[in-house]
Amino acid sequence: MAEQKSEPRLKKHYEDSVKKAMQEKFAYANVMQMPRLDKIVLNMGVGESTADSKKASVAAEDLTLIAGQKAMVTRAKKSIAGFKVREEMPLGAKVTLRGTQMYEFMDRLITIALPRVRDFRGLNPKSFDGRGNFAMGIKEHIVFPEINYDKVDQIWGMDVIVCTTAATDDEARELLRAFNFPFPAPKEEKEAA
Repeated sequence: MAEQKSEPRLKKHYEDSVKKAMQEKFAYANVMQMPRLDKIVLNMGVGESTADSKKASVAAEDLTLIAGQKAMVTRAKKSIAGFKVREEMPLGAKVTLRGTQMYEFMDRLITIALPRVRDFRGLNPKSFDGRGNFAMGIKEHIVFPEINYDKVDQIWGMDVIVCTTAATDDEARELLRAFNFPFPAPKEEKEAA
């Protein structure tokens, strides 16, 4: 008998309460207008790989551990002499998460990784691109529990891009706030308190 995997905690949260809250706030005419998470893209640029090409593959291994899905090594599209970069030289790693793995990663990001960031004061609510996508940077990849701190020889930063189907930044911000992303409270709520 096959073991049935349970639904991710945040996906269940989206179905049970986030959809209802978004419908009440924005009054969508159609269920398909409701914004949802599309994908999460993790990117790790390794500038030191121009001197040592093995560093990009080490970064890809760390990113694979963090994401729970195999990371792809990114390569240079063209040569740039000023940066000592040649065509097809490995420069970093990236991975795109969708479905269950996306929700599992987001859960770990919000509950474990972000609270471990030093001097964390919340996410920048202006880091949206105008089309409902949110981008943030993490300076140290060792905040994730999957990385063994003792075995890390170098600390890298990484980009986390959360893509949503929201039409506006306000809808996307409200969607991510419903998923407990640590944005500062809006000014209206601060003045009322």
